[in-house]
Amino acid sequence: MRRVFGAKKQTEPPPSIQDASDRINKRGDTVEEKIKKLDVELARYKEQLKKTRPGPAQDAVKSRAMRVLKQKRMYEGQRDMLFNQTYNLDQVSFAAEGIKDAQQTMSALKSANKDLKGMMKTVKIQDIDNLQDEMMDLMDVSNEIQESLGRSYSVPDDIDEDELLGELDALEADMDTEGEGVPSYLQPDKEPDLDAELSLPSAPTGHGPMLAGNQAYDELGLPAVPRASIRG
Repeated sequence: MRRVFGAKKQTEPPPSIQDASDRINKRGDTVEEKIKKLDVELARYKEQLKKTRPGPAQDAVKSRAMRVLKQKRMYEGQRDMLFNQTYNLDQVSFAAEGIKDAQQTMSALKSANKDLKGMMKTVKIQDIDNLQDEMMDLMDVSNEIQESLGRSYSVPDDIDEDELLGELDALEADMDTEGEGVPSYLQPDKEPDLDAELSLPSAPTGHGPMLAGNQAYDELGLPAVPRASIRG
């Protein structure tokens, strides 16, 4: 059958914008290289015109320079045309990329919208408000428990604050009169002088009895026993 009707030719896919842009840029680079070569040739003819005298030789150089200049103008026109085509292709490419980005953005937004709707079905505003109210009630109960546990048993509830302020003022006045800022009833007790309270006599410092008034004392501080006189 293929020999009779022939096989269907496979059609090649159309070139993309990037392929067309790359091809045009390549042609533009080739034209730019030709323009540079013509510039070098024109510079050489310019030097020859400076060195030659007016006459047939100079006219021949001018003719060749005019030919090169026309070629340069032609290549510059082609270069500008190719650059304009590249510019148009770039604009189309940017527009196409923008549309692709917009399609992806819309697809992502639709997916996110669907997910949000599914999640919002499981979360209700009324449930959140009820939860917040319960949390506030629990915090109030917790504060009451803490205040109850922190209450002091030794402090009565019917204390008059004015009476406490008066006592505090009296305490400050007492601190000022004491000199060192400590009231007398808050100062430490002084150690009693035991020697002054007992009024014991001082220990003897020499030998022999000591006299205190009319009473004689021995070395130990005891009353001396009178000695009997021995008569012989």
